[in-house]
Amino acid sequence: MNQEPRVDFQELQWRQASASDVPAWAVLIARTAAAERPVWHEREADLQQHAESRKNPLATHAVLGLDGDGVIRAYARLSKNPDAEKAHGFGCVDPAWQRRGVGAALLGWLEQRTRQRFAEDTAGTGVPVAPRLRIGTEQQHGHQARLLESAGYTVVRYFNEMHRPLDQPLPANVLGNGLVLAAVAPDLHEQVRLAHNETFRDHWGSEPRDEESWSFTVNHPLARPDLGAVVLDAVSGAVAGYQLASHDPDLAARRGVREGYTELLGVRREYRGRGIAQALLADAMHRFSGAGMDVASLDVDSENPTGALALYTRMGYRAVNTSMAWDKEL
Repeated sequence: MNQEPRVDFQELQWRQASASDVPAWAVLIARTAAAERPVWHEREADLQQHAESRKNPLATHAVLGLDGDGVIRAYARLSKNPDAEKAHGFGCVDPAWQRRGVGAALLGWLEQRTRQRFAEDTAGTGVPVAPRLRIGTEQQHGHQARLLESAGYTVVRYFNEMHRPLDQPLPANVLGNGLVLAAVAPDLHEQVRLAHNETFRDHWGSEPRDEESWSFTVNHPLARPDLGAVVLDAVSGAVAGYQLASHDPDLAARRGVREGYTELLGVRREYRGRGIAQALLADAMHRFSGAGMDVASLDVDSENPTGALALYTRMGYRAVNTSMAWDKEL
């Protein structure tokens, strides 16, 4: 049995995370975000979902560092699908404890745990897979980039956050014959999940969404099904495309702009070329505007092979922030 990975930083007391830690853990993230001002950070609701995960239980996939008074000052968390070719690492360090080597120590723990998790997932298969760890950063956070570069990570992809002001004329959401727009009703959730997995099976970095991860998406407290829609085949009833949306009022207060955010947008292959994505985005803009939003926003892979970036640009979206994905083969 593999030895439990350890965090090599003795000035903090380290232990596994649990569901009871979620409130104080969220306070650490909020305190760090107040100093570093990321575009987005996890909230208590996100951590609560992690605490409910069966694939990546906190007891073996998250570690917390506490000071002498029992205050959480740092954390690291690992997430991986059983058959995935990569794991995802997350973490932060309290601003008062930065520049002491805590971040490097957390990175070491993440790498150890990644090796273990790959060994667990491939045990008995006879098919070894090189462990790979992926970590995301925002371009504005140079200190994180320097840490990753020094540890042997390289940028493998760039992503753009894009905004489209809603005080400008909005496009019409016109659908072709044989297609109908419908609400994102619960009885369509499974069909949309399967359509999403089919749509994104060839996209860089994408992994199939199982029932657990899909439930976290559609049932998240910030999810706004009233701001989303699906396009159905009028004859078969099949899901041809979908737009799932959310709104974060706390983010609106911090950024001074109310965003209707497109979490997921996709069109199944056999329905492409019929203007469905454009119609869904136009519909989203009208829904966002009607709900009092200032901008429509989304994130896109800068090298998306479907031409999504060009579509968004034509519809008035403009890049406002850049983030990166960093990889290291262990």
